Amino acid sequence: MKILINGICIAFFITSCSSDDQQAMQNVNLVEKYIESVEQLDYETMASLLDENYLGLGPSYGDTITRDQAVENWKSNVQNFYEKIDYTRSRNAAIKITSGENQGDWVSNWAELFITYKDDRGTVGIWANSIYLIENDKIVKSYTFYNEADALRQLGYVFLHPNDL
Repeated sequence: MKILINGICIAFFITSCSSDDQQAMQNVNLVEKYIESVEQLDYETMASLLDENYLGLGPSYGDTITRDQAVENWKSNVQNFYEKIDYTRSRNAAIKITSGENQGDWVSNWAELFITYKDDRGTVGIWANSIYLIENDKIVKSYTFYNEADALRQLGYVFLHPNDL
């Protein structure tokens, strides 16, 4: 009897782990599909993967955007500024947060990407980290971090303190 109970416990543990692993893999696949839609400039897929109540935060403190604004921003950037976006390195990790305000299933994406600008303005290489909260097979929230000042420097901008003008 003891062996049977131990066997059932082990089977339950293995099933639970594989279910969590499967969910993590589904979440990573969802984020990879979203990143591919960004790279391919596929706005319809981008919108379909973001929850209707999606909230994107970053890269600057205070930057906040909704699903419709996010898709329109990408369209505007591509129409006016970007020629192409290339993710040359992209790595993902899934994690479950079990306490605090932002509980749930998260996927973190670390990427090296290059944005080529129109009108021979050049190409900018950035390291970016985006973390995505997944619920019901949709991205409901994201935080994105990258060095905006470095991107502008690569485009030729110079930063001066007002006292130095």
